[in-house]
Amino acid sequence: MAGRIRRPGGGRKNLTQTDPALIAALDDLIEGGTRGDPESPLRWICKSTRTLAAELCSQKHPVSYVRVAQLLHNQNYSLQGNRKLEEGEDHPDRDAQFRHINRCVKRALAAGEPVISVDTKKKELIGNYANAGRQWLPAKQPRRVNGHNFPSPEVPRAFPYGIYDLPHNSGFVNVGTDHDTGAFAVASIRGWWHCEGRALYPAANTLWITADGGGSNGSRLRLWKLELQSFANESGLELSICHFPPGTSKWNKIEHRLFSFISSNWRGEPLRDYQTIVNLIAQTTTAKGLTVTCRLDRRKYPTGRRVSDEEMKRINLKRNKFHGDWNYVVAPDGQG
Repeated sequence: MAGRIRRPGGGRKNLTQTDPALIAALDDLIEGGTRGDPESPLRWICKSTRTLAAELCSQKHPVSYVRVAQLLHNQNYSLQGNRKLEEGEDHPDRDAQFRHINRCVKRALAAGEPVISVDTKKKELIGNYANAGRQWLPAKQPRRVNGHNFPSPEVPRAFPYGIYDLPHNSGFVNVGTDHDTGAFAVASIRGWWHCEGRALYPAANTLWITADGGGSNGSRLRLWKLELQSFANESGLELSICHFPPGTSKWNKIEHRLFSFISSNWRGEPLRDYQTIVNLIAQTTTAKGLTVTCRLDRRKYPTGRRVSDEEMKRINLKRNKFHGDWNYVVAPDGQG
């Protein structure tokens, strides 16, 4: 009938009005699993909207999975993945170390001194294994790879050690085939210096290195420091090292200035051989002008090398007054 207007309060009632306990029952299902309630029926199953709807119906709250999704959105829930931010407890001097690194790097850059960020990218399996990410291919023609990534110890690995040159926005990656040791880390830095560094910084007397606190360039690793002494003696450079505090490796410049773009460049591409890795790394570029040099290192770097106390005493190491375990200088022999 023309002009007909529904009377106030007419029409189907909202589900939350006809079933006032529905929201509380839904919250119990969600929060129960989050709290780890051993009695929660959803503790070990996926909390899809269909699963939630089925459980609510079994509790005498008839509701469709579509309505459950609407209720969750109204309650400020959303589908979210994990965010990799938590890396253990923060060190009490965490922020102070960040400020120290920032001051040192700014001072070095202002003086025209070389500053590099170093780290080992995660090791990669060599072979027909799945690689994370997707790439454009003809429709219905995906690359066929092995059904699992659980290779035997005999399957070769690649260890990409990266050097990111902050002033020049350039990367140098040394792809090792043996082991990721302190000797390998310093050999990679030495390779960058011989191939690129000394030509870019012919007047340099000091090389600043920012590194993670662990791994092959860890602040406690004796072999790392012993090899740095050898490099300092060969190059005549004073090596100023600043380590990031424990659990803060994601803030190392190389992670988001170099490694992230390498991962993006080879996404979805099986790393079938070493040459594929070298080529893909070397082809990595960005809109801001990143260039990358890559080489393959087939030398042997045996594990288990022990550095004696006597060898440590011969290292010309000067510790900074602030956290000398994280900040120190390795100078060439005869300089002190």
